[in-house]
Amino acid sequence: MPERFRALGRFFTRFPEYRERVVFVELAAPSRSSIPRYQQIEAEVEAVVQEVNAAFGTKRWRPIVYLKRHHSHRDIWPFYRYADFCMVTSLHDGMNLVAKEFVSVREDDDGVLILSQFAGASSELRDAVLVNPYDLDATAEAIRLAVEMPPDERRARMARMRQSVREFNIYRWAGLLLSDLQRIPEPTMAPIVPTSAER
Repeated sequence: MPERFRALGRFFTRFPEYRERVVFVELAAPSRSSIPRYQQIEAEVEAVVQEVNAAFGTKRWRPIVYLKRHHSHRDIWPFYRYADFCMVTSLHDGMNLVAKEFVSVREDDDGVLILSQFAGASSELRDAVLVNPYDLDATAEAIRLAVEMPPDERRARMARMRQSVREFNIYRWAGLLLSDLQRIPEPTMAPIVPTSAER
């Protein structure tokens, strides 16, 4: 998250015309708060949020709204449904279901997914705007691309991603996993040759 918020700061620096026009809402769930490294990351996140909001915010506008608490699906889905874009900028990740949740909720075939190339979902969701989250300028440019993308392109991309999520569901994943397991050769046991002491 620190890189994500720094990229947002870079976005407002490079594209000042979007100040007071774009608000980024971060739905953050506390996780492993008793582990010192996680405490350090949480402190860094909060410091970067304050830094960006102090640098660009006004009396009536905060660039980043940081909501740190546990959120139910009922809480999250309206944000997914009405967001112009969703950022999933993992530095290292497996599948990352947040990206797929955002796509599955968008029944209007609208919205843009900005997705880390390091998230496993990037291999399936090719119509997302893929970013290297370590590259702040490229991520800032991806945000600009997302907010300026023509409606027809947004809908075409989202429709293709929704089709991908429908096809690559849990049943297909389980089937592929079982198919891969079947191809693993069974280990062969070497014949036991008695030693000279056993003969």
